[in-house]
Amino acid sequence: MTAPATGTGAEAADTPGAAKGPRPLNSPATKGGSSTTASPPPSVNRLLARAALLTAVFSAAGSLLGLVRDQTLAQLFGAGPGTDAFLVAWTVPELASTLLIEEGLAFAMVPAFSVALSRRARGERAAGGGDPVRALVAASLPRLALWLTGVGALLIATAPLLVDLLAPGLDDPGLAVDCTRLTATSLLSFGLTGYCSAALRAHRSFLAPATIYVAYNTGIITALFVCGGRWGVASAAVGVAVGGCLMVAVQAPSLWRRLRTGEAAPPAAPGSGARTAEETTAPPNEPQRGAGWPVDGGLLLTVLLFAAVRQSQVFIERFLASGLPAGAISHLNYAQKICQLPMVLSLMLCTVTFPVVARAVADGDTEAARDRVERDLLLAASVVLLGAAAVVASAPQLVQLLFQRGAFTAADTSATAGVMRVYAAGLLGHTLVGALIRAYFSGNRRAWYPVAAMAAGAAATGLLGALAVGPFGVRGIAAANAAGITLTAALLLYGCTRTVPLRTGRVAAALLCPLGGAVAAAAAGLAAAPLLGSLGATDPTAALALQLPLITLVFAAVTCLLGRRGFPALSVRLPRLGRPAPHPARPADEPTATATDDAAPTDRKSADVR
Repeated sequence: MTAPATGTGAEAADTPGAAKGPRPLNSPATKGGSSTTASPPPSVNRLLARAALLTAVFSAAGSLLGLVRDQTLAQLFGAGPGTDAFLVAWTVPELASTLLIEEGLAFAMVPAFSVALSRRARGERAAGGGDPVRALVAASLPRLALWLTGVGALLIATAPLLVDLLAPGLDDPGLAVDCTRLTATSLLSFGLTGYCSAALRAHRSFLAPATIYVAYNTGIITALFVCGGRWGVASAAVGVAVGGCLMVAVQAPSLWRRLRTGEAAPPAAPGSGARTAEETTAPPNEPQRGAGWPVDGGLLLTVLLFAAVRQSQVFIERFLASGLPAGAISHLNYAQKICQLPMVLSLMLCTVTFPVVARAVADGDTEAARDRVERDLLLAASVVLLGAAAVVASAPQLVQLLFQRGAFTAADTSATAGVMRVYAAGLLGHTLVGALIRAYFSGNRRAWYPVAAMAAGAAATGLLGALAVGPFGVRGIAAANAAGITLTAALLLYGCTRTVPLRTGRVAAALLCPLGGAVAAAAAGLAAAPLLGSLGATDPTAALALQLPLITLVFAAVTCLLGRRGFPALSVRLPRLGRPAPHPARPADEPTATATDDAAPTDRKSADVR
C-alpha cells in the first residue's frame, strides 16, 4: 500500500495508488492477460473493503448527526415563524450542497483529476513543463474560488430580493434576510469542499471526504447550543457558516499531502523522449481540452442545470407554503427529513455501484451496464418501498419519537405526520430519479434529456401545487411534489434506453412485486395500530418495536408471493466488496473490471457522486 510518510493511522483506510495515481490501461503490466492486473491480490481487496466500510460508517454518522441537528432545531424553536425564516435561508446551502458537493463538481472534476493522474503515470508533463495534477489545480482552483466569492457576495447584497422571491408571504422576512446573508458564505466553503472531495476521490482517498457531513453538522449543533439562547434561530445560520469551514478543514490537509508528495512528471532531458500534453495523443477516453477551464463545459452545464431544476421543487414548496399559516414550511421540512432516511439508504447502494456502470459504458459493454442498472433499480426500489410502508403506517409514532419535545408540540406532530404520509407516495419516484441519473452521466458526456425530464416534473409540481394548496394546504403541496417527481422518474426510465439499453417493460413489471408488498405492509401496519393502542403500547418506542417487524414480514412475504405468481423478476444481489464485478467474457489481453473499479474512479472517464 502506498501512503504519504506523514499520513496518520486513519489515512491507512485510503486505497492504494494515492500518490502514484491510476495505472494507464495501455501500460505493459496490463497487456498479455497479466493476472496481476486482472484481479488485485487479496490484501488489496481487504484494504478496499476496509476503506469502503469506514466510508459507510462515517456517512452513517453524518446522517445521524443531521437527524440530531433537526431534533435540536425542533426542540429549541419548534415549528413557527422563526424556523420558517431560517428554512428559507437554508435554501442556499441546500442548493450549494447539491451543485457543489454531491453532483456538479463531482461529475466534472473527478474525471479531470483522473486524466491528470493518468498523464502523470505515463510520465507526461503539463503545458508549462510541470506536474499535470498540480497544473490542473493551478488552472482550476483560483478561478473556482473567485467565481464562488463573487456569487456569494452578490447573494449577500441581494438577500432581501431573494427572500421576497422565495417566500413572499413570510411572517418575519427580516430574520430570513439576516440568515440568508450568513448562509451565503457557504457558497465558497461548499465549493472548496466539493473540489477537495473530487480531488481526493480521484486519488482513491475516501476517508476524509466521508467525514465532511460529520464536521458540518457538528458545527451547526454546537452553534445551536452555544448561541441559541442569545441569537435565537439565527444561530443555526451561524452554524452553517462555521460547518462549511469545518468541511474544508477536514479535507485540506489530506489533499495538501497528496499534492506535495505526489510524483511529479520527470524533467524533459534532451533526447529523453518525455512529452508534454500538447505533444501527446491522448487515449480515446481522454478528451483534449484547451488551456482554459480544464473540464467539459457542456457536461458541467447539464449536470448543474439538472441539479438546480431538481432542487427547484423545494423552492416551489416553500414559495407556496409561505402564504399558509406560520409553521407550514417547518412541517414540510421535518416531514421531508424523516421521509428521506429510507431514500438515502437506498441510493447509497447506487453510489457504490456507479463506477461499475461508468466503466462498463466506457468499455462499450452495454450489456453489463444494463444488468447492473436494472439490479440497482430493483434493489433501491425495494429498500425505499419498505421504508415508505413504514412511513405510512407509523408516521405519528416516528415524529413523536424523533421530534416531539420542547417547543415541538403534539399539534406539530399531527401536522407533520399527515404530510409524511403524502410524501411517501413520491419516495419511489425520488429514488428512481437518483438511480437513473447515474446511468445518463455514466459515460461522462453531456445529456440534455434528463434536464428536460426534470423540468417537466418541476413544472407539474408547481402547477399542481398551486391548484392544491388552497383546498388541501401543506398536504396538497406534498402531493404535488410526489406527482411531479413520479412524472420525472417515468420520463427518465423511458429515455434511459438512449444511454443504457434497459428492458423498460421488464423493469416496470418487476417493480410491481415490491410495490404490492409495500401496499400490503402499509395496510397491515395501519390495521395493527388500533390493536397496539388497546394493548397499552402507547409509547412510540414500544409501538414501533411491534409495528416495524410486522411491516417488514408482510412486505417480504407479499413481494415473494407476487414474484412467484409470474411477474418478471430481476436478479438482485448486493454489490460485494473485494470481488470482480460481473462482466461477460473478455479477450485475454483486455483488463477486467475489479473491485478497484467499484471503489474508486480510475483513469477512465468515471465519476463518483456522493
